[in-house]
Amino acid sequence: MKKMTWLVASAAFLMTGSVVYAHGHEGAHGIKRTDAELMAVLRKAAPPAIVEHATVMNAGPDGKMKVIQEGTNGWTCMDPGVQGEGEPMCADKAAMAWAEAWQGKKPPTAAIGFMYMLAGDSGVSNTDPYDNLKETPSNNWIKTGPHVMIVGTDALPMMKGYPRAAKANPKAPYVMWPDTPYEHLMIPVN
Repeated sequence: MKKMTWLVASAAFLMTGSVVYAHGHEGAHGIKRTDAELMAVLRKAAPPAIVEHATVMNAGPDGKMKVIQEGTNGWTCMDPGVQGEGEPMCADKAAMAWAEAWQGKKPPTAAIGFMYMLAGDSGVSNTDPYDNLKETPSNNWIKTGPHVMIVGTDALPMMKGYPRAAKANPKAPYVMWPDTPYEHLMIPVN
């Protein structure tokens, strides 16, 4: 999600009700999973100890997010997915707050947050936080394999040494959405 992936992203991170991510009902991906199917997918997104004790959210029949597992570790896991693919992810409390700010087009939160997307993502613009529906010749589309993300404005000083190119190399750490309020560090893990 990077759309957060994040982005994180990244994502239907909105715990306020809808699966709306940046795409509308069903996250525009059309993926509907049973709770059991979602749990199996999420086990690929983050270490088992995270998923096992996380709050897990799934889309209900009405398209609204519902809690299917109450967590005890401060993490939230879901699959906002786009492009017909899944994007399972788990985010800590600070990353969820950052994602909610991003989705709400509000100033990003300061606290450093962490997200797992160990199953990778299906691609997003690397330069525009809100251009994530499809690749175009001008939107610097990037698809990152398995990765983790560090978000929050308190993390900005540590990002100074990382590449900030619009056409980033998704095989090495880079700053996604550079020079926007929502820039964050992408760290591939393969």
